[in-house]
Amino acid sequence: MNEFSVICRILGSLFYRQPQDPLLAPLFTLIKEGKLVASWPLEQDELLTRLQRDLEPAIIQEDYQALFTGSECKVSPYRSAWQTEGNEQEVRQFLEQRGMPLGENPADHFGALLLAASWLEDQSQEDEYQAQITLFDSYILPWAGSFLGKVEASATSAFYRTLAVITREALQAMRDELQESESED
Repeated sequence: MNEFSVICRILGSLFYRQPQDPLLAPLFTLIKEGKLVASWPLEQDELLTRLQRDLEPAIIQEDYQALFTGSECKVSPYRSAWQTEGNEQEVRQFLEQRGMPLGENPADHFGALLLAASWLEDQSQEDEYQAQITLFDSYILPWAGSFLGKVEASATSAFYRTLAVITREALQAMRDELQESESED
């Protein structure tokens, strides 16, 4: 798994899964012990240190619930709530055409899209980055800035405010990496 995939998998998991999800326990341990900083491929040490400092399970669980779950959530994590064109089915079809196994959950969840970017990276052959570019340019980036800005403004915990900043910077770095790959061809 390369750096691109790791970043997408970590950030996608933090947005997609509720903090009490047992699958996040190892990741939260890495953050809490400061070990994520050492292996994080981007220059975001200060932000990751803030994330570590603000990792308080009860507080972030409450904040996650208020931000992303239920019909009264503060910030919809679904692309279909932010984009006037396209819908969840379009995203699902795009991912299924690339062989990604999808369950019953909506495919246009912000965290799921980042996890899809990781999956596409892990499955891609050399120079097959066009699917990732399409995923970023058509399904993630057009609404990511608005979504992350709203997360930053609506979060009560510093954890999710910091996560929004980390994610914004990481998305730009990853898109730049895709651009470099495209330019090399």
